[in-house]
Amino acid sequence: MKKCIFVLLALSCFSVFAETGFQDGQFVSLSGGDYIIGEGSQTYTAKRHVEPFMISKTEITYKFWYEVRIWAEHHGYFFQNPGQAGSEGLRGKIPGQSNMYQPVTMINWYDAVVWCNALSEKEGLVPCYVFSASDDEEIVLRDSGDTASIDLCSCRWNADGYRLPSESEWEYAARRTKDGFADGSLVSGGDEDAVWSYLNAAESHIVGTGGTPFAKDAPPMPGSGIANDAGIFDMSGNMIEFCWDWFEDYPESKEYSEYYGPELGSERVMRGGSWNEYTMFLGAGDRYSFDPNEAYNYFGLRVARSRQLSF
Repeated sequence: MKKCIFVLLALSCFSVFAETGFQDGQFVSLSGGDYIIGEGSQTYTAKRHVEPFMISKTEITYKFWYEVRIWAEHHGYFFQNPGQAGSEGLRGKIPGQSNMYQPVTMINWYDAVVWCNALSEKEGLVPCYVFSASDDEEIVLRDSGDTASIDLCSCRWNADGYRLPSESEWEYAARRTKDGFADGSLVSGGDEDAVWSYLNAAESHIVGTGGTPFAKDAPPMPGSGIANDAGIFDMSGNMIEFCWDWFEDYPESKEYSEYYGPELGSERVMRGGSWNEYTMFLGAGDRYSFDPNEAYNYFGLRVARSRQLSF
């Protein structure tokens, strides 16, 4: 029976949720450009240049995470944490009808990096995260327990596979408007009523539903909420999200330039805040950092790709 259920789940990857047209793995393409990171929210700011990229419209659902994880574990991958559905799910369980579109939680930064590589290989794309064992040998990272190698890994930014957004990309996507960039002190999209926070949420919610009425007997459909100007959901609230960068104070910058964080550190950047925080802490320019080994029921995941497409 379990084998049969797995086959059905595998066939449903990227399946459409008919009521709204919701589809796991949908992306928004952003043209990139120059902006001031931290503007309006941080004491220190920096000039940043961002190349064109794509970022997922919603946080990764538990259904999507589970499908890729099961495939990966049958193809030589290992994860420290199996993940769970939202803040209230059971770890590693088969997603059900009621929780499959909850965001995946209870994963750490290392799990997220390895899952990105797994999704890339599953789709026949070039994985982004590799460890250089020698000058002429790069090892694709497939074990989230190998934290020493992952700490020293590099990201192939020109690869076509999936990866975590850099901090610069994440804030660009969160603050981007049709006319420029919103103030970093504001929630992404500017509407606090469209954000799942401590004021209106005692737990996580289905992805992309911020700003919709919620009832236990009739939860809103994924993707039916209010997106920001770029068409991206939950950049503020619901789940705090992993970024690639090691955390540090923004270094001084005289020119607009690309930046992917320091080579080493002790904590990784996380962005967006979560369902268990007040909206005052959910500004699109607010920064957080955590030990990459930590996993909580308010940690989530959004992925990006390097592409020459425009918003």
